[in-house]
Amino acid sequence: MKLILSATLAFLFAIGGDSGFDDLPINKVQIIGSHNSYKRAIDTALFSLLKAKNPQAAMGLEYSHVGLDEQLDLGLRDLEIDVYADEKGGKYAHPKGLEWEAASHPPVYDPEGEMNKPGFKVFHVQDLDFRSNCPTFSGCLKQLKAWSDAHPDHYPIYVTMNAKDAEIKLPGFTVPEKFTAEVFDRLDKEILDNLGRSYLITPDQIRGKYPTLEAAVLAGHWPSMKEARGKFVFILDEGGEHRSSYIQGHPSLKGRVLFTDSPAGTPEAAFMIMNNPKDAQIQEMVKKGYIVRTRADGDTREARVNDKSGFVAACASGAQIITTDYYYKSTFFASDYSVIFDDGKYMRRQP
Repeated sequence: MKLILSATLAFLFAIGGDSGFDDLPINKVQIIGSHNSYKRAIDTALFSLLKAKNPQAAMGLEYSHVGLDEQLDLGLRDLEIDVYADEKGGKYAHPKGLEWEAASHPPVYDPEGEMNKPGFKVFHVQDLDFRSNCPTFSGCLKQLKAWSDAHPDHYPIYVTMNAKDAEIKLPGFTVPEKFTAEVFDRLDKEILDNLGRSYLITPDQIRGKYPTLEAAVLAGHWPSMKEARGKFVFILDEGGEHRSSYIQGHPSLKGRVLFTDSPAGTPEAAFMIMNNPKDAQIQEMVKKGYIVRTRADGDTREARVNDKSGFVAACASGAQIITTDYYYKSTFFASDYSVIFDDGKYMRRQP
């Protein structure tokens, strides 16, 4: 009987049934999430070729993830999704890497023809690391909505996003479409069309009657975990021209869907991406009221040597969102490295 009760409680926690966090504002809870959450493994033949050309770079790509729904079932409450613009469709339907895979075996890729449809695509690196558990952004959003509908009382789920348009300056590689303010308008629309405004916590809601989004954040105007049940929060993990383009015409992110990684002292400051978990400024930003995303590991380095110092530092920093590639141990190399809080869960009160 005790075993059954324990299993039931664990299941309820995973789907959001635990109410121990309800009265806390969302910036007073610490969660673990995944990095490049959509990523599937690179085909063996292609990976061998990449490793022969650049062993260090290849090693940093040697990881993969289970499906988004399985990650959410496990208890992760932060995901990362990279998007490439593809207004007409088909730009990324024939990755150059398929030619190298074909040298050893016939490659199987996109049997449903999803990459030929217009709309944002989801993968890591064009032509090289292109296999994804949800190759279209609309497909990812539909998966998230279906999971949320099946678990309507779940605690808030954060989705950090990279808007990817960097070129690989080699012959034959696909040149991505550039992200402009208009392309970001389409990105907002795709989220609203596939997920729906009622599923979202937006900058407008946090800003409320305050003069700026930052003013609201510094005043602690975050919803409680109970108020945020069933919701998603999207954050644009970009600076420079990308961030400026997204903010253009939307001061303090008025009317926008995503929050931005904006520095303290700007009207849009609310979320901050600070990937170095040992950065002493994380504690300072957290104490002021901002929500910070940091990383426990990167490019497989920590996992290969079972170095948890980054995760320990991330926990102690108070950063509300900690991402990892290793909520499960690696299946590519021998290591005991994995990331989870001491109580065996992926959510806890902020220390």
